[in-house]
Amino acid sequence: MNRRIILGAAAAAAPMALAAPALAQANPEVRWRFQSSFPRNLDVLFGTAERIASRVAALTDNRFRISVFPAGEIVPGLQVLDAVQAGTIEAGHTASYWYIGKEPGFAFFTCMPFGLNTRQLTAWLRHGGGNQLGDQLFADYSIQAFPAGDTGAQMGGWFRNEIRSQQDVQGLKFRISGLAGQVFQRMGAAPTLIAPADIYPALERGTIDATEFTGPHDDERLGFFRVARFYYAPGWFEPAARLHMMTNKRAYDALPDAYKAAIQVACAEADSEMTSRYDHLNPIALRRLVAAGAQLRFFPREMMQAAWTANEALMADLAGQNPRFRALWDSYRPYRNELFQWFRVSENSYDNFAFPAAAAAAR
Repeated sequence: MNRRIILGAAAAAAPMALAAPALAQANPEVRWRFQSSFPRNLDVLFGTAERIASRVAALTDNRFRISVFPAGEIVPGLQVLDAVQAGTIEAGHTASYWYIGKEPGFAFFTCMPFGLNTRQLTAWLRHGGGNQLGDQLFADYSIQAFPAGDTGAQMGGWFRNEIRSQQDVQGLKFRISGLAGQVFQRMGAAPTLIAPADIYPALERGTIDATEFTGPHDDERLGFFRVARFYYAPGWFEPAARLHMMTNKRAYDALPDAYKAAIQVACAEADSEMTSRYDHLNPIALRRLVAAGAQLRFFPREMMQAAWTANEALMADLAGQNPRFRALWDSYRPYRNELFQWFRVSENSYDNFAFPAAAAAAR
């Protein structure tokens, strides 16, 4: 073998060997703690945080490792935003509408009653200015947040008794999230917010009369059908439910650009993956629930109309009281109305024909 070829190959390899320490220095080992607002048994919700962490590790050659914790392991599930803001944890996976007591505008970034559905919300966030408005809001809480999963349109919840009219809402002790609780309060109900892990015992003991959570897959796992057999649709108060990976802004800003990009990529992938998982799992779970005795019902039109009226009044009141809410509503509402018109022409006209036709053909 030619000795000069061997020496030449060794010389060519030398710069690569010398570059390795510099590369490691540019991309340091980083460890974060990342808590979910959800218990471990909710495999899609909690599993989304695990998938984000796994993807970030893969994209950074395992140099940026994120340890994932279920609700309650570091802080209670409904205190994730506070923990991220304080720097107790570097990141959390949670729903911003649980924190409307701090700022009602947080609701826009999870869902609004009678608001945008999942695809429409994605369009507003990415192209209608929503993410920019969200960045301004989250920054006031020392947070950099990224959309990271959506359940799709949810069910209306589990009720011990049937809802036959608006009167049946009076005095109803209903576990519900976001601004929808204030809508139900205006309709005469008694809303309350309970962390996911605590809902079943509250329903079983009769502390609450009804609960909403997400949809058939999660609701089956939480066992609500055992203590409340009437399962209502539609979830007009959650036509989408966007979650976010909330990161402590100081911790995020300190990351190398490559690690920031890894978080953004992992969250963008999770944003669509969660919806597709629920679209796959929910119809299967719904069939099992009905077979187990769940009574599928639909909210009366009278009650839906009362909810629409109460919601419009609530939005007007909040916009009048809170300048930030007004700015968000002024962006969100016309965007919603424009997309609703388009979906009536395209999606809705197709759905109204094809869905009943497919059901009739299957009989």
